[in-house]
Amino acid sequence: MAQPHDYKKLHKDLKQISHLEAAALERSQRPAKFGMALLFLIGVVAVAAFHSGGAENSLFIIAAGLLGGYMALNIGANDVANNVGPAVGSKALTMGGALVIAAVFEAAGAIVAGGDVVKTISKGIISPDLMPDSRTFILAMMAALMAAAAWVNMATVFGAPVSTTHAVVGGVMGAGIAATGFAAVNWPTMGAIAASWVISPFLGGLIAAGFLAFIKFCILFRDDKISAAQRWVPVLVAVMAATFSMYLVMKGLKHLWKPGLPSILMLGAAIFAASYFLVRPIITRKAATLENRRKSISSLFTIPLICSAALLSFAHGANDVANAIGPLAAIVETATTGMIQTKVRVPIWVMAIGAAGIAAGLVLYGPKLIRMVGEKITKLDRVRAFTVALSAAITVLIASALGLPVSSTHIAVGAVFGVGFLREFIAHRQRRRRAIEAIAIEIPEDAAVDDSGAESAPMSNEDKLAKKMEKARRRKLVRRVHLTTIISAWIITVPAAALLSALLFFLLNAIA
Repeated sequence: MAQPHDYKKLHKDLKQISHLEAAALERSQRPAKFGMALLFLIGVVAVAAFHSGGAENSLFIIAAGLLGGYMALNIGANDVANNVGPAVGSKALTMGGALVIAAVFEAAGAIVAGGDVVKTISKGIISPDLMPDSRTFILAMMAALMAAAAWVNMATVFGAPVSTTHAVVGGVMGAGIAATGFAAVNWPTMGAIAASWVISPFLGGLIAAGFLAFIKFCILFRDDKISAAQRWVPVLVAVMAATFSMYLVMKGLKHLWKPGLPSILMLGAAIFAASYFLVRPIITRKAATLENRRKSISSLFTIPLICSAALLSFAHGANDVANAIGPLAAIVETATTGMIQTKVRVPIWVMAIGAAGIAAGLVLYGPKLIRMVGEKITKLDRVRAFTVALSAAITVLIASALGLPVSSTHIAVGAVFGVGFLREFIAHRQRRRRAIEAIAIEIPEDAAVDDSGAESAPMSNEDKLAKKMEKARRRKLVRRVHLTTIISAWIITVPAAALLSALLFFLLNAIA
């Protein structure tokens, strides 16, 4: 008769086989994906050539269009994973469903709320007044765009979710230094961005862990989970609705509507109240049909997770499309007018390249980073994924209110790690308690047996407890290898993009 451990071993073997099959399928699809990405870039070149109108600097416009399309592909492949990764990892969304939702809402955010005016210098990193002429400015922006795209592409290959904003910042800084010297850089701004490397993931992880601890101790660890869920889940969903309404106004719709802080807070309060009274009867009826188990309670968070993935994608498309089209729009404006502007209007064809590129990069190359964020760092169920999404929105709101430049990538990934480390802490405490209880009821002290089969000195209860605790300590719920890779990529993103951008500027300047 088969033993339970036989079934576990069989399940593990079948899982490894499925991973091998998925890897083989991924490898076989690479040429097709590369071909489609190449077709997209060829189309971008054709569009840029058409809109350049045969101007004197049309080659610069065409080259910039190509680089902008390449950057947009990489934003879609890397950055969007933070928005839908938790929902996919928790099985609230399939990979296909996540790709469709994210692609649609990313493109909608970019086109509807991306803004028709963008700053040419991302985050005010350098002063355009110090540029000697328009040609130098164009080459600097091209070098920055190329370096940022190349670095994000490299990070995607290695499975590291990085901040595309930080890559653009590094690229602009490096090209600015190469073109005009260190005096061109706004160092206080750079200092604030460097501080965000620490603030973003720490704050995101802390908030996510706090919400997860609340849900565990107020709902999942209760004997009557159904009653606890009926009481608290409507509150949590209303908090999410209020948070995302404020998040959408502050980040996703800021180019269309800019209300003051009191108006935003009043909107959040109104959405909270409306959502609570709307959701409470629905949750009450739904929870009454569920079993009194943690997995059943987790299903109550499915719809909020799907909505959060859509709204995060919309806000991301509205904000981060500027990382691709900002330098591109600056190059187009400067090449057309011969003048350097601190702000430029974005032609509709430039906006379309950014929106289409993000969607195409997501569909073609996004699944790798989506799996990394949603599955490979730590195991996410729907409750944990809910806290990650909620933490991402709350952290961005807090940072925006305080004027801190933060990265949505760092926040989301930090939230995933925060959830994972809280899981480890709680699991360690539970194993310790169970080990103490198990030792306490063992009255006789067992004799230890060495490798030869002979009995040695009896093992004391203290030794047994130490052995059990050591075994528990070695069991990790967060994969440290990914932690090391991701943090390393975060630390070197700005300097790596800056160095590459400076080298590319010198190369382009020599060629031009």
